[in-house]
Amino acid sequence: MTIGVAVLGSTGSVGCSTLEVLALDRERFRVAVLAARSNAERLLAQCLRFAPDWAVLESPEAAQELEQRLRGEGSRTRVAAGAAAIAELAADGAVDYVMAAISGAAGLSSTLAAAAAGKRLMLANKESAVMAGALLMSAVRAGGAELIPIDSEHNAIFQCLPAGARPGERAAGVRRLLLTASGGPFLNWSATAVAVATPAQACAHPRWSMGRKISVDSASLMNKGLELIEASVLFGMGVEQIDIVVHPQSIVHSLVEYVDGSVLAQLSAPDMRTPIAQALAFPQRMPAGVDFLDLVQAGRLDFLAPDPERFPCLRHAREAARLGGLHCASLNAADEIAVQAFLDKRLNFGDIPAVIESVMARVQGGAMTGLAEVMAADGEARRLASEVVARRPAAMSLGVGA
Repeated sequence: MTIGVAVLGSTGSVGCSTLEVLALDRERFRVAVLAARSNAERLLAQCLRFAPDWAVLESPEAAQELEQRLRGEGSRTRVAAGAAAIAELAADGAVDYVMAAISGAAGLSSTLAAAAAGKRLMLANKESAVMAGALLMSAVRAGGAELIPIDSEHNAIFQCLPAGARPGERAAGVRRLLLTASGGPFLNWSATAVAVATPAQACAHPRWSMGRKISVDSASLMNKGLELIEASVLFGMGVEQIDIVVHPQSIVHSLVEYVDGSVLAQLSAPDMRTPIAQALAFPQRMPAGVDFLDLVQAGRLDFLAPDPERFPCLRHAREAARLGGLHCASLNAADEIAVQAFLDKRLNFGDIPAVIESVMARVQGGAMTGLAEVMAADGEARRLASEVVARRPAAMSLGVGA
């Protein structure tokens, strides 16, 4: 019997990598649902190749056009529109595994739906853990879901934990988690150069091929701050027990330190298909179509402490995690607005942390009692961040280089 897989965010980098891995074993896995925000052309091509039961786009108009084009190609794939449809299909009985790869707050409702329905939840949408970690873990426990993280760092920790470790609970014998960071494209840049870097420069990651938003977060190290919050949620560890170390080669993806002094690390070439294949096949293994790691060719593995002055987003993330409750949802929302403003060339790169700091100083916070409160905090932070961006000086048109 084949395993039905829903790929939410199928046209993004993680979604496309997931489909590449699924294509390696069509007898074992069947693509049941493909969902995307707006890339109708890529979704059309994916539907024609994988013949899912359902395809979903955010816009009803785009969905209608997709359906017409699929019918013209003789496809039987049905088409739906909107976030509610994605959440409903994530919980559908024909779906066994859900790849939650819709980026940002937009992926929250479908991730929670998959967890509540008891699916194998392959979590690539870190915002679900950052914004609504308590709600996510409650849904996982109540639904009996199997949660496997896809971020290379969290998947590495998952692989290094003892057998039987439970989502959201600290594993026996674990003393500390160490998340590795590549350092991004600006690791060796001067602070002056970084402040006026262009979107093209921020998105030119030296190791990973990622979407534009996550590439900017990697350049500011906010991505690592969000991952710190996510690790705390997924593995039941306090933020004071999670450290970040810069590792430019991106070969060691994370490490777990035990109370006896042992440190276990997961190593692989920097390719998202490896954690995706691990999550799909767990507890077995399957080919991922990746290059195998050659340590002799790699030659050396370097580790550095991150500079908190050059990368203040790390400090903001730790403070949000310390405050807890709705502060992490506010942090994520402020970052999304600031990063989009930078990508739209309305904000300098160096102003991203300033926008986040300004918003975090003004939000009310509070306890995370339900999804409505999370979305209200998200909306408040977006409004405040938009106001701060509008008041900032116009962004410089050119970066000054390294």
